[in-house]
Formats: sequence, C-alpha cells, structure tokens
Amino acid sequence: MVALIKDPVQATLVYCSIYMPDRFSQIQFKPVLTSLCNKWPFEKNTLFCNINYNCNPLNIFIGIDDTDNLETRGTGFHARMLGQSLAEAGLFEMKSVSRHQLLVDKRIPFTSHNSSACLAGICTGNINELIEHAKIFLKRESAFDSDAGLCVAPEEEVTPAIVDFGNRAKREILSIHDAYRMIVNTSVYLEGFLNTRIGLIGSLAAVGLRAGGNDGRLLWTRNLRETTGEFPIREFLERAGIDRVIERYHHMSAVTTDMVAEKEFPAPDLSSVIRISEWCRPVMIGGKITLIAEKTDNTEPYEYQSASKDYIKSISE
Repeated sequence: MVALIKDPVQATLVYCSIYMPDRFSQIQFKPVLTSLCNKWPFEKNTLFCNINYNCNPLNIFIGIDDTDNLETRGTGFHARMLGQSLAEAGLFEMKSVSRHQLLVDKRIPFTSHNSSACLAGICTGNINELIEHAKIFLKRESAFDSDAGLCVAPEEEVTPAIVDFGNRAKREILSIHDAYRMIVNTSVYLEGFLNTRIGLIGSLAAVGLRAGGNDGRLLWTRNLRETTGEFPIREFLERAGIDRVIERYHHMSAVTTDMVAEKEFPAPDLSSVIRISEWCRPVMIGGKITLIAEKTDNTEPYEYQSASKDYIKSISE
C-alpha cells in the first residue's frame, strides 16, 4: 500500500534524502515541520512509503479530475477507460463510475463544467501496481494542457473530514494545501500531474462525495449504457447492478440529491414494467445506487419510465 508517513520528522527526512540530497544538510527542519500540517511546503506530494496492505480484495475509490481540454474527451470518459484498463491488467474490478459536480466559479480554472469522477470497485491485485498503472494512464491519456489529479483511497480510510472536504468543494474555493491536510494520518494516495496539478483537489473531492453516498449521478454500471427498452424493474436492476428504485412524482420540483435523501418516496412494485431510455442515469442516494422512475399515464404499454435527462441533471449538478 502507498501510505502517508505519519511521523512528520520521518516524512521530512525521507523527502529530503530522496529529492534534495544536495541540500539535505542545509535544511532547517523547524519551520518546515511547523508548517507541515498547515501549509504543504513542497512542490510534490511525495511523502509516501511502500507498506504491505494485507486486505485483498480491497474495496477502494479512485478519484480523477481535470484530465481534458475543450478538444478532447471529458473526465467521465477517461474514468471509464481507466477502469477498463485496470481491469484488463487484473488489478481492479470496476463496480461503478460516478460524476460529481463541484463549484462553478470564475476564479476556479476548469474546462467546461468543473465536474470530477470517482470509480468504485475492488482492488484485485497489488495496490501499489494499481496506483502506478493509474498514474501512467493519466499522464498518457490526459490532455497536454490539463492539470490532472489522482486519488486512490481504501474505503475504510475515507474519513468524515474527507467527506466534508467533498461537500465543501461544491460551495467553496479550496487549495492544494487544503487537500493535503485532509490526508494526514491516512493511507490515502493523492497526487497531481502536469502543469498546476490542481486536479488533485477535485480527485479527492470526488472520493469524499462518493463515499458520502448522497451526491452524483452514475456514468457507468455494468450493462447500463447498453441496456434500453422495456423490462420488469427487478430484471433491469439485476442486469445493471443498481441497488434500488424509487418513484418520482411529476409535481416534484428540481432538488438536489442530498435533499432527496432526506425524504421517503414510494418504491414501485418490482414486477412492474419500466421503459429505460438511451440516457438513463441512476443517482447516489443514501449510499445506494438509485434509479428514479417516473409513472406514466394509461396510454403507454409500460407503467414507468426512467427519469428524464433534465430532471436527473437538476438534482445532480
């Protein structure tokens, strides 16, 4: 496992001995250590060491952000391709990919929407190899002028502070230093690549939001994008790896997923027939991948249809 060295003196010694050997004897450690937990003093997030993480298979989240420019495919596409690449290497069993909307503000540089993505699944190999594979993939596939970021976190290492960081990223302007402070004393890997590296902020936020369980829409579950048409609800849920379905009334106004999570909605009979559109996107509510179904009128041969694109966007952006 790649983990942050928890002792700040040891961490500083490791960093200096590896990356600044010619200046090692000249370092004044006191000001560096004083600022370590308040303002990250180095240009690289390299205070990591290799240890053996004995939990295998291991539930993990992989967050990525800022991998594109206006001429290339978006971060959601790169997330799906990264999951496929890791799976082909025998390192990862991808369960789902979610999109998370972050704060849109003119003071924040972003490509188009300022959204990040999180892969959820199981590390089926060596996690150090998984991280190295993901790093190589992002460096190779990200746009040359992007600011890609990568976060890899065992599920049990995602602290309440990291979840809160994700929620803050939806309403506040955060810094690289803010992100680094969140992973102190955890076994969370976090690194930025290319240019300014600010994508690491969004990658950590994506992990926090996905782990929190009340944010984002699903870009990928097994068979989701390939499955359209009419099905008994139970069959579709099993086919697409979706946890549950809830019913949306037509008079419901646009709300966010965390507001939806505070309410209780009826669940359709699982034997009912639902029409799945070409743009079907479940959302995360209460830690579950949730399909929102809209009841149709009596003129249709099916009782429900998957919620419209406009509605799903209104509660997930």
